[in-house]
Parts: sequence; structure tokens; C-alpha cells
Amino acid sequence: MVTSSQATGVAGHNATGIVVPAYKEAANIAALLRAVRAAVPDSFIVVVDDSPDLATVEAVRSAGLDRAEAVHRDAKSGRGSAVIEGFRILLDRGCERIVEMDADFSHDPSEIPGLLSALDSRRLAMVIGSRYLPASRIERWPLSRRLFSRGANLLAAALLRVPIHDYTNGFRVYSLRAARTVSETCGRIGAGFIPLSETLVNLWYRGYAIGEVPSVFVNRARGESSVNAREIWNAATGIVKIYFLRRRLMRSRRTGEPR
Repeated sequence: MVTSSQATGVAGHNATGIVVPAYKEAANIAALLRAVRAAVPDSFIVVVDDSPDLATVEAVRSAGLDRAEAVHRDAKSGRGSAVIEGFRILLDRGCERIVEMDADFSHDPSEIPGLLSALDSRRLAMVIGSRYLPASRIERWPLSRRLFSRGANLLAAALLRVPIHDYTNGFRVYSLRAARTVSETCGRIGAGFIPLSETLVNLWYRGYAIGEVPSVFVNRARGESSVNAREIWNAATGIVKIYFLRRRLMRSRRTGEPR
């Protein structure tokens, strides 16, 4: 594992951490970090990189930002485990709110303050930047991806029954308590995109309040998508596994058993 770090010191009161899982994002990452820092000036940023080379790590270093670091892992272990690893780093740094977002500008950094505001004003544990609210929009997505995303969300809604519209968008902000719970309880069912729904179920059925705000999702213009057919299949079948997690958590709530 290789770390490139300019992130020193301890976060101040209510400081925000940003975790960015990355795979071959050297073309995007420096510009993204600057945009994130402009939107959230007090942020600590951690890029967790699974690329086969160090180009993304070098791009993070070249951005020249303080309180920004890259962690390069030796194998492609999936988006979910990258986010959880970033959570643990940012919690150790003392961040009290944590944002997860993609590295390819599909999630607009200028929307982060709105997510943070909703978390605080609505007293929520997690806020999702949703692609499927009336004011939301998806740009430049091919029909095949639209159909798969809609189908995956319909399946998740039917099986998991968390009262939200978008189970599979990785643009989210978490309270300190929720982030700690995610770091301690998630990542046990599968890799790739499965932890997105796993996180929702783990929080909602433990009594955490979850909300959504509209978001504009823009398909990547540069770089290489890490999504492949195997990850799509694993994400779909993983929802069925998470259904059984939901049942276990519901039973624990009724009986008072440890969760």
C-alpha cells in the first residue's frame, strides 16, 4: 500500500471529510479535488485508489492541496471497501461529517453544501443525492444504464423497503454516528456496489433517519469506468443477500437481540 499525504493535523469542530473511491482517475482527480475544496473549504479529502499504477496517486500529489491524501491499494477490492477504508481514515482524523462521492465528476462538488445543510437542518443521519426525485436529472447516460439502474432500484425497493427513491447512487453524506456504524458493520456481504444498499439497510433498520435531496448526475466525460458486467451482476444478486440482512435486523429489533 502506498500513501501520498498532505493531510496533517486534527479536524476542527464539525469538520467535513470527503472520501473518493478511485480507479484509473488520473485524468479527473486533481480538478475534482480543487472543485471539492472550493465547495467545502474546511474539508479533509481522502482518495482511496485501486488502480494498477500510481498515476492517480501522483495526480493527487500534483494538485498541491493540504489536507488531501491518496491511499493506493495493491488490488482492486471494490468501491464499497474503498469507501469504508476512507471512513476509517477520516474518523481517525476527527471529522464529524463524511461525504462519499465518485471521482469522475458524475457528482457535482457544488452540491455538497446542500447535502450538508439537509443533514443538519433535517436532523438526519444520512442524506442521499438522489437521481430519482422530481427535480433530479441524469445527463448523457445510455439507455442500457438507465434501464439497469431503474431495474436495480425497483428490485431493491421491493425487497429492502427503505423509504427512499435511489438505493444505488454513491453521493451521500453521513453524520458522525452513522459513519462510525458504517465503518463497524458494513462491507461484510460483498464487494463492488453491494455496500451501497447494505449501508442503507444497516442504518435504516438500526433506527437512523435517512433523507434525500435532488441531484444532477452526469455520465463521465473522461477516464475509464470501473463498472463491468461482473460487478453489475454481483450488485443485483447482492440485493437478495441484503434482504436477509434486513430480516435479521428486523428480528433483532423485535426481540432486543444484539445486531
